[in-house]
Amino acid sequence: MITPSEGLFRHFDNRRQVAAYAGLAPTPWQSGSVDREQGVSKSGNPRLRTTMVQLAWLWLRHQPQSALALWFRGRVEQNGGRMRKTMIVALARKLLVALWKYVTAGIVIEGVVMKAV
Repeated sequence: MITPSEGLFRHFDNRRQVAAYAGLAPTPWQSGSVDREQGVSKSGNPRLRTTMVQLAWLWLRHQPQSALALWFRGRVEQNGGRMRKTMIVALARKLLVALWKYVTAGIVIEGVVMKAV
């Protein structure tokens, strides 16, 4: 039997650590009194980041009434349809954190429709 200490499980203390592991965490930049975000760091796991972006597109298709999908559509419409690609990365981060919360604490994502098998 494989134990969690053998590399198939990693413990994260908070959502920022989860996002950073996937390379979906924001990159802050400071100079004097100027504070800006430079987008995602891309310093994490590239396979996980790519998978999460693809999963985010699938999430929009298969869970259109979930809170995350409604948030995405609201933000894209607010920008007049521009920034879809930028916002899908933000959705991927939110989805990763939501799935982490589901796996670790059993918190179900709001508005998700589960299909009986």
